[in-house]
Order: sequence, then C-alpha cells, then structure tokens
Amino acid sequence: MVQFYEHVLTDLLDDPNGGLVILSSGLSLSSLIASLLLLHSPPQGSLLLLSPSPALKQRLLRHLRSRSAAPLQIPAEITADLPASHRHSLYASGGAFFITPRILIVDLLTSRVPASTVAGIVIPNAHAIAETSTEAFIVRILKSLNKNAYVRAFSDKPHAMVAGFAKAERIMKCLFIRKLHLWPRFQVYVSQELEKDPPVVVDIRVPMSKNMVGIQKAIIEVMDACLKEMRKTNKVDVEDLTVENGLFKSFDEIVRRQLDPIWHMLGKKTKQLVSDLKTLRKLLDYLVRYDAVSYLKYLDTLRVSESFRSVWIFAESSYKIFELAKKRVYRFVRSDGTKLDEPGKSTTSKKRKLREEDNHEETASGGSSSTGVIVLEEVFEEAPKWKVLREVLEEIEQERRKATLTDEECLIEGEEGDSGIVLITCKDERSCMQLEDIITNNPQKVMREEWEKYLLSKVELRDARTRYKKKPKDPKGFGILDGTLHVTTTPTAEVSSTSKQEHNALLAAVSEIRNRAKLEKPGDSIQPLVGDEGCSNGTKDKNKKGRANAKTSQHRNSSGRKKVATDGNQAVPASEDGNLTDGLVSGGYCEGNVSGHSGDRAVLQMESDQSESRSVKPLPPLHFHALESDQPILDILKPSVIIAYHPDMTFVREIEVYKAENPSRRLKIYFLFYEESTEVQKFEASIRRENGAFESLIRQKSMMMIPVDQDGHCLGQNFSMEQQASSSQNSITRKAGGRKDAEREMQVIVDMREFMSSLPNVLHQKGMHIIPVTLEVETMVRYYRTPVLLIEFSQDKSFSFQSASDIGDDVTPNSIISKLSLLALHFPRLRIIWSRSLHATAEIFFSLKANQDEPDLTKAIRVGVPSEEGIVENDVRAENYNTSAVEFLRRLPGVTDSNYRAIMDGCKSLAELALLPLDRLAELMGGQKVARTLREFLDAKYPTLL
Repeated sequence: MVQFYEHVLTDLLDDPNGGLVILSSGLSLSSLIASLLLLHSPPQGSLLLLSPSPALKQRLLRHLRSRSAAPLQIPAEITADLPASHRHSLYASGGAFFITPRILIVDLLTSRVPASTVAGIVIPNAHAIAETSTEAFIVRILKSLNKNAYVRAFSDKPHAMVAGFAKAERIMKCLFIRKLHLWPRFQVYVSQELEKDPPVVVDIRVPMSKNMVGIQKAIIEVMDACLKEMRKTNKVDVEDLTVENGLFKSFDEIVRRQLDPIWHMLGKKTKQLVSDLKTLRKLLDYLVRYDAVSYLKYLDTLRVSESFRSVWIFAESSYKIFELAKKRVYRFVRSDGTKLDEPGKSTTSKKRKLREEDNHEETASGGSSSTGVIVLEEVFEEAPKWKVLREVLEEIEQERRKATLTDEECLIEGEEGDSGIVLITCKDERSCMQLEDIITNNPQKVMREEWEKYLLSKVELRDARTRYKKKPKDPKGFGILDGTLHVTTTPTAEVSSTSKQEHNALLAAVSEIRNRAKLEKPGDSIQPLVGDEGCSNGTKDKNKKGRANAKTSQHRNSSGRKKVATDGNQAVPASEDGNLTDGLVSGGYCEGNVSGHSGDRAVLQMESDQSESRSVKPLPPLHFHALESDQPILDILKPSVIIAYHPDMTFVREIEVYKAENPSRRLKIYFLFYEESTEVQKFEASIRRENGAFESLIRQKSMMMIPVDQDGHCLGQNFSMEQQASSSQNSITRKAGGRKDAEREMQVIVDMREFMSSLPNVLHQKGMHIIPVTLEVETMVRYYRTPVLLIEFSQDKSFSFQSASDIGDDVTPNSIISKLSLLALHFPRLRIIWSRSLHATAEIFFSLKANQDEPDLTKAIRVGVPSEEGIVENDVRAENYNTSAVEFLRRLPGVTDSNYRAIMDGCKSLAELALLPLDRLAELMGGQKVARTLREFLDAKYPTLL
C-alpha cells in the first residue's frame, strides 16, 4: 500500500459520520477500499458495500487475499436466494458484506435489517448517485433508524462530479455527508510519493502517413463544420462546442443534457448533427486504432447506413475521407502503367482512340491487347506504429540479453528479479488480437486476409440485393474471365465511365480470390505456424492456413506492390519478406494460465533458431492486454517492460502506483504516440480536464453549505421542506379553538420488482408509507376493475414521445404510438396517466388516494392466487364472461377482434348464437360475407366413417 493512502484514511476516519473521497482516476480505488475494510472489526457492527462493479469487486477480493486478511475481513455476498431469517442473522453478525441496493432497501422497509447493528455503508460509485437513486433511499431510511451509522462514499471520476450545478454538494446532502476529501494527482503527498522513484519512460512520437494526416485533417474540418451548424441553433452553450471536447464521450452527454428539454422542438437536421458528432469522434479514434482495410470497411458501412440522412457526409471535406481511405488500401491503374484520369474529367477521345488501337491489334494478331485492361493495385498501407513496435521489441530483447550477465549483481544490490515479460497494452481486445497476429505473421499477409474478407462480404451483400432483380444484359464479349477485366472492343458498345471500370475491377479481384480458393486442395494437411505439443488455440485458426501449390503469375510495380493477374493463371498473394513468419516463431505458444489467472491472455514466447538463416531479430516474451477489460494485470503479470500502444491516462496512473508499491522492481515504459495527432491531443486534454475538474471541486468545497444539527449530523437534502412542513403544522395547532387532528399516513403497496425504479424513493420522500410485497398479478385487466398504465417521463427531458413531424400514418411494430393505439383498442377499460416527472407522479398518487380507503395488504397478496378450492377471488373476467366460451367464440370463422364484442352483446351464449338467423348475424358481425361464413360453418354436416 502506498503511503498517501494513510493520509486519506486518517482524514476519512476523523469524522465518525463518514465522508466523500474523490481520487484522481487510476490511483487504485480498490486498494484504498480494501485498506478500509481491513480496519473494520466485527464489534463495530456490520459493514455493507453497495453494488460494486464486477471488476472492482474482483480487485477488492484480490487485494484482501494478497494481504493475508482474516476470513471475517473478506466480505461475503448477500443475495435474494438466502432466506429472510438467514439474512437477518448475517446483518447482525458484524461482518462485511456485498449487497445490491434492491435487496437492502426491501429488507430495510420490511424491518429485516437490525439498524442498530449496522456500523456503516460503503458506496464505491458516488458519481452515479442522484436524489432519486436507491442508494439515497437506503441512506435516508438507515439514518432515520440509526443516526450513528456512517456513510463513506468514493469516486475516481472527478469530471463526473462536476457535471451539472453543484453536483458534489447535492450528492453529499443525499448521502447525509458533511465532509469532502479531494485527492488529485497534483496533491503534495500524492505527487511526492509517485515521483520519488519513477519508472524509466521513453516517449516515442511516430509520424503518421500522408494519407492518415489528410484523413485526420478532413475529419476535423467536417467536425468543425458540424459544430458551426450546432452553434446556429442558439440552443446550446457555445463554450462547450469545441473540437477538443468533441474527442470525449462526455461531449455527447453535454450536448444531450442541454437539448433534452427541447428535443421534441428541434428539427431533423439538429438531431442528426448530434449523432454525426458522435460518428466523427469514432472516425478519429478508429483512425489510429484500426488497420487501413478495417477502416475502409467501417467507412463503407457508414456510407450505406447514413448516406441518406447524415449531414456530415454532404460536407465539403467529407469526400477526402473516403478517397484517402481507399488510397491506403488500393488504387486503379492500367496494365501498361498509365494512371487513370481523375474522376469528373472527360476521357471520351482517349477511350475511343484506345478502342481503335485495340481493335486493330486484335485483328492483326488474333488476340486482345493488354492496353485496355484496368488493374487493381493493392497498396495495403501499414500502420506506422507497427514497424516502430517491432523495432522497440527487438531493442528490448537485445537489452534483456545484455542484462542477463549482470542479474547476479542486481540481486546483490537488493533489486528484485526481472520477469522478462513485455506487456503491450491496447484499448480493446480486437487491437490486441490483431497486433499479436501482425507480430506472429507478416503484416501484409494479415492485411490481405482482411482485404479478401472485405471484398467477399461486399460482393455477397451486392448479390443478396440483386438476387431477385432482373439482371441487365451486357453486350456479348464483355465480362470477367479468370480475374481479368478487358475493355470491350465492340464499336457499338457504350463508353463505360471510370467509376464503372473501377467497380468491375473490384469484381475482378473478387473473382481472382474465388478462383484461388477453388484451386486449394481440401485434403492438404494444415501445418500450424505456431504451437507446441500439448497446446492448442482455437482462436488462431486464421494463422494456420496452408498454401496451395498452384501455378501463379503476378504483376509487380517498382515498389513491390501486388496487382491482379492479367492472364488466365491463378494469382496467389506473396509475402514481402519470404522468411518473416518462419524466422519470427520457432518457440511455443499456448493459451493458458498466467500466474494462476485463467482469464488473461497467454504469453507469446518468441526465440530465434540459430540452425537456420534468419532475417529477423529475436523478440522477447509478450503479453497483450486490453485496457477495456479492466483487469489488474500489473499485479498478476509483474512485467518489467510496458509498451503503451494506446496510451491512456488512467493506466499511466496505475503504473505509477504499481511502481510506488514496488520501488525495488525495475520498470521501463514505452509510450507510442502518433505525432501531431488527435491521440496526443486527447491524452493531454484528459489530464487538463481532470485538473480543471479538481479545481472546480476545490472552489465548490470552499463555498459549500451543508446543514447539520446540534450533534453535528447532516440534515440531508429535504431539510428545508421538512422544516417548512413542521412550522406550518405548529402554526395550525396554535390557532384558537383547539388543535387539528393528525393526518392519516398514506400507504402504497409496491411489488418487489418495482424497486429497480426510483418511484418508491420519491413516494417515501413525499411522506407515504411503502410496503414491499410480492404481487402475483401481472394481468391487471382481469383482476382489477380500473387498470391504469403510467407513462412517466424524465424530469430533464422533453414531455413528448416524439415531435409531430416524426409521427407517421402507418402502423409499425417499432412505433411507440402504434403500440399505444393497439393497447387502447385491445383493452378498452385501460386508463392511461401521463406524468411529466417522478415528482409529478407522486402528486398524481396523492390526488388518486384522496378520499379513498388505504389498500389492504392481505387482499393485495391474495389477488390472482387461487384458494384451496381452486376459486380465484375478484376475477372480473370470470364474473362477467365465460372465459372458455369467449376463447371458443374468437376462433370461429368470420369472428374478428373488431366484431366479437358486438356478438357477445347481442347473444348470451353459444347456443343462442347458433340459432340466430343470417340477417341478425350480419347486423352483429358487420357484413353479409362474414355472417354467411359463420352460418355455413355452423350448419355444415360433419363427415362420418359409415
């Protein structure tokens, strides 16, 4: 444990009522809470931890077990499967427990929790608390029963604590907390300890390719254009609409929070701009994370899904994004080396001259010339970081081998041993798998596999669209043959545009891929590229493909790029470095446990084989880690070298804490940044944003006004309302003529499943007594005479489903208006109540309960439950109708949902229905045709076996 945790815990424990601790992101919140749990003893009472996330819970347990904690100090979990008596005994045992808010609030309302035996509550996600949350409901009830119980809340997301007006102060009042403890990275104790023995840091700035720079510039221009359009609406704060804020996910929350109250008044263009800004942020993020082929594939999906409604696609610079993305993957040239003219220019004369030459040569030699062949040239631009990463790994391996001889000297000096494992961190799992594949195999081979999948999926989608359409008739002699596309020599043929030729060249590439697949022999043995005996890896099948021994013919330009073959033979992709794969891997690879942790990816061990000539330098053992998995990889793996392929501020802080906890361990970090990219800008902006959040919290702390009583206990959020109600009651009792009778307490019976919502909290806050039970009924129309549907809106959003312009005339299954219409038609007795917010719903409940008897708990529980004789009480449907007869009636020919009620009103039984004349049936059923259908069915003679 780092030393500044002692200062944090000392300040927190000084106040017996608890406090709110806000840490910088990445300062190991789990370790701090684990230290707090170790200080708890059973004589103090029970300690309840409310709803930690699965990752935080796993880290807490790992910290406690690593510190040799006693069994009583390791929290158990209280679940709904435990009987009520067992839960009661656990609450009174004095231990620490994980528990969900839904279970705890029900146990508090049903008096299953002995409040006097609860020492306190720990809330690890204070930034998610609101006035209407279940956690606030729990604290309010617990404080009313036990004022001495403490509440200790934590958060490592300071930017979320400044979203909205005085959010930190409102959270503290909700949780009955009066002290705020701020621990930013720049705090004196924190900075001194983390900078005492820092790791060795190597900052590598990799220049982006020319196309990547162009794409980034174009995206920023389009994003700036969208922001300018947003500013024209005059509905949002202009200061928040900056490109720097647009790099973060919270930007969407900022814009939506300002636009939600007037969302139904906005036009389609403004709504689309909000979605477009999110899409553009993803494009910037994926530019530095995805390879060129995957990025082009994502752009194609955007073109298909958003081309008709997006605003950004029609911006002036948007075409550059698509064009430069294609140039990173492929380009079109003629087989004679001449480039295609730019789109939009007239090339009629050149094409006509070319066709004449082709016709002349074909007549003379009896064959076609290659001058008119359009060739797709594969570029496959590699990510610049890939090459730098390999160079860094080779350098690490050289340094590791040189340091092997001096390990004994280091151990004598007191330093811990070097594990030798290199940890490579990426943002997501997909990037980890691709980097592992690229290091194991040739990058060009990996990209070509992605390219082939992309082409095949694109053609399959096109075939699916045109499968049932009539195919146009092409002129005779025009087509794709063995991956070759020839310009037609028919004089009367129409001149194809450049885009048509490019499209056909793509089809030629697909044909070439399919032909190569046909030549592969299914019986060939597949030799794995990587593997040891006894080790298997199902996820690496794509790296175990064999190559067919087919005759190949390829065209290569001066740069070595592959082109589609122009003769009839098969073209097989060839590696740029023939011995790269063989030279890279000669050791073993096994997907297994790392330090006893089965959930992490395995270590990739790479060594050189001196028996053969190799062109690649050896690499150290590697481990790839996805930051989104939120696993404590540093404590598990204990790496000696870390390569931050996608640098993240939170993970950098985790590295600093890990090094401070292990000062004798050697640690070196490589940061790979794209120079002058949004990746650098986002990393630096995240630090500035966190510092700005703490500065705002420091100012708020100096001006906070938390009401307390004479004993120093916080009075909570609704102190002013309660004080006003008590003063008005006192003024009434002091009137001459006697005092007013005490008002009766209103009761509301709430089903257990409804405690996932915030409505029980608000009703209790308004003074109603909440009784949690398990209600068996779901079909309210059958057992209640007045069923009501409550449609409640969020307080900070518009009081409207959708704008009037978005409502269509057709009935669709996805339309909420259509669903409500069908609901009202099928259940005529159903009443609908529209509420603007939670507090408005509470007022509606007060109005509905005025001059009404309080609900009976015993009757409410028995509704819908049959007695011992099998009789269900208060069955409205059984009292009014014969249920079986109604179901039989609705299945008769000619009886529909629109006329069966009229038939039931016109006759009392099925026997009477069978005797009705045709004219009367037509009157009840609404037509002669349906009446005749029913009459013929009723009068028809059934066949016999005689």
